Amino acid sequence: MAENEKRELENDDEEMKVELELEDGTNVVCAVVTIIEVNGQDYIALLPLKEDGTNDDGEVWFYGYSENPDDPNEEPELRYIEDDDEYEAVADKFDEYLDNVEFDEIVEE
Repeated sequence: MAENEKRELENDDEEMKVELELEDGTNVVCAVVTIIEVNGQDYIALLPLKEDGTNDDGEVWFYGYSENPDDPNEEPELRYIEDDDEYEAVADKFDEYLDNVEFDEIVEE
């Protein structure tokens, strides 16, 4: 998936969302699942939402993520992951995150 530079972050009912403008000009609103660290770099996991705010297929998109440490009010920057090995490492770390979340939910019950 490719995207342009336009991104908007919004906080809607305590769920952080990002709006991405794709190369074809369409906008996709995504729920922020988590930010994870791999090899000292931050990545963001996004869940693309349909117009009604749902996601039926569970597809998750990964992007490089960085914030300006000198200006916390500046919009974070997202970077498309082009390297297959880098993408695979992020996907593996996200799977670990999901395993931990599921374990935490079981423990809490």
